Amino acid sequence: MPVILYLTESFGIGHSMSRMIQLIRASAVPPHVMHTASRGALSVPPAEMIEILVHLALHNKVFGQTASITLAGWDESACRGVVADPQTSKEVLEYFVAPSNLRPALLPALLENPSVSQAGLAQIAETGHGEVLDMFLQNPRARQSPAIMSALSSNPRLEARHAAALKLDSPQTPDAPAAAEPKEDDAAADEAVQAFMAEHAAEVVATPEKPFQPVTGLDELPSSAASEPAPTPSVPAMPVTTAGSAAAAGPAKAPVRHATKHAPPAPSDGRESALQKIHRLDVKARIQLAIKGNKEERSILIRDGTKIVALAVLDSSKITDAEVEQFSTQKNVLEAVLRAIPMKRRFAKQYPILRNLVANPRVPIDVSLGLMKHLLINDLKNLSANKEVSETVRKLAVRMFKQKKESAKQ
Repeated sequence: MPVILYLTESFGIGHSMSRMIQLIRASAVPPHVMHTASRGALSVPPAEMIEILVHLALHNKVFGQTASITLAGWDESACRGVVADPQTSKEVLEYFVAPSNLRPALLPALLENPSVSQAGLAQIAETGHGEVLDMFLQNPRARQSPAIMSALSSNPRLEARHAAALKLDSPQTPDAPAAAEPKEDDAAADEAVQAFMAEHAAEVVATPEKPFQPVTGLDELPSSAASEPAPTPSVPAMPVTTAGSAAAAGPAKAPVRHATKHAPPAPSDGRESALQKIHRLDVKARIQLAIKGNKEERSILIRDGTKIVALAVLDSSKITDAEVEQFSTQKNVLEAVLRAIPMKRRFAKQYPILRNLVANPRVPIDVSLGLMKHLLINDLKNLSANKEVSETVRKLAVRMFKQKKESAKQ
């Protein structure tokens, strides 16, 4: 109430929301009023307060983070009423439909609101998973939208049940990835390959020639072995062995070695055909394919044990944010790949990618600690209870969660 009284006496605006938002947009109110607004403590209706918070979160460098945290914990029923209203401002709707700010509980209301753009919904369809995809497939508006259905079909997290609902034979068909990607001019693609080769010439020359070797990570180890510093002999996912080590292993190892992924796959489907193709390529050819290839080939080459090949995937002009978001969750890629992702400005701007990296136990601890400052309060709380990450990360998450919680109360 003191804030409203101050505004009334100083600016003569009473309880007018239009004047209030105009003054806030023009930074014409004192800092303590902006601070109060960023904590959601103005005496205005919830819908009006949400509009102010969204503006601060998007445009105010000083109070934006506080406003974002306040919005993340705002009453769900109040938010649902706002996003369901066709008269809600475009800025507010775009904020809540952004993948980094989406609350699954609000998605049905967003889907039914005709003021929410199909482009924004398609972005969620391309990156969502689980219950989010279920909501899209159960919504008549979404099912009647070619843009949303196309985004769903290209989602790397699509499950068999979702594919069946989309009337696809499988989540990934041989032609689907290529059809979903824009065609790139051959000359431009060749220039991209040449630029990468020139930039990494010394590393390419120093890289020993070896065939494709998929990385084994925590995803493929039994839970009891997930904390082991290196794979045991019974986990043969790194099948390049010396003659001495093979001899030491004895004849009993031969059947296991034959069953590894290095055995040339039979060309019975699209994915095996891609693997067979990749197995025949040398390092330079795999680098070229990583930059010029399709989505399916990138999903294979990102796991290449040769670092320069895996890193080349991230330099592809065709790669999508949804793909990198999926890569950021994987525990069977090189640490160098996970370290390189946040080094690229395009990916560092994507909150889901940063959140996934911090929660990925494969990510080097110094990278995780550096990214934690970007996490919202709810994700810090979840991280503090994540037993897969290191104790150092969990302890820092607890401390940062408490600090942000106290800051939001002030």
